[in-house]
Amino acid sequence: MNANSPIFGLGQCSLDHIGIIPAYPPPNVKCEFSNLHIEGGGPVSTAMVALGRWGLPCYFAGVVGDDNLGKIIMDSLNQEGIDTGGVVARIGHNSQFAFIAAEPNMARRTIFWQRPTGLPLQIDEIDLERLRTSSMLYTDGLFTAASIFACAKAKEAGIPVVVDAGTLREGMLEIAGMSDCFIASEIFSKALAESPEETCRKLSDLGCPFVGVTLGSKGYITLVDGRLIRKPAYSAKTIDTTGCGDLFHAGVAFGIIHGWEAEKCLDLGAWAAASVSTQLGGRKGIPAYEELKMKFSIV
Repeated sequence: MNANSPIFGLGQCSLDHIGIIPAYPPPNVKCEFSNLHIEGGGPVSTAMVALGRWGLPCYFAGVVGDDNLGKIIMDSLNQEGIDTGGVVARIGHNSQFAFIAAEPNMARRTIFWQRPTGLPLQIDEIDLERLRTSSMLYTDGLFTAASIFACAKAKEAGIPVVVDAGTLREGMLEIAGMSDCFIASEIFSKALAESPEETCRKLSDLGCPFVGVTLGSKGYITLVDGRLIRKPAYSAKTIDTTGCGDLFHAGVAFGIIHGWEAEKCLDLGAWAAASVSTQLGGRKGIPAYEELKMKFSIV
């Protein structure tokens, strides 16, 4: 694994509109929000932004429409120095969009989103040469066929596969079997098994050596090479939990790229997730690289 080669990100990119509400409303009422914040989002694209800010070259493959939202999404990634050569614009279609209602008093948020209306990324739209010369494949599995294909090609090339598994959808367990690190959300876990521990065991049985479940304010549980690790979340003055999972996965990926032990990778993920929760959106609160270096004694 060459840390100087780009990380190959494959998955969602979005334009997020985040606002603060005092409490989630009942039906048939008006709910005023405040502090509107607009920025790029999406699990993989946000992770690429974090990893890019932390000094790692990143390449992103995904789908946008040819609408104004797509232009803003692309601009937001290009301005961060992300190589967007793998992004395909679907003519006559809409980009992914989300409105997020954040409840700081409850340390939670609700996401309303629309996936891109065009075709998902297709297998023949993946740049195989780019993939084969990458340091890591990082995906959310949203584009099922393309993700499975990319995982298989990455494994053939000896490239580690890291997966941010937000939802248990078709193909995700097949992807898990080809992954080196597969960390699921609590929602994914509840759809798969009766407990996070059982989820970890089931995912581990598929052949993945580093599996886990993020549990929000309760922290995380992982099973790494047969060893169970469970730790609480970092304390934080949380405003918006958007991006917490994205930053947790980005932190773990950063550690894997640098050859860290699992506990240190996970600790970076948990710390980064807490940091981003103190600001609106998934990118504004990404901790600076200098802060990361000091926290984790990186020379």
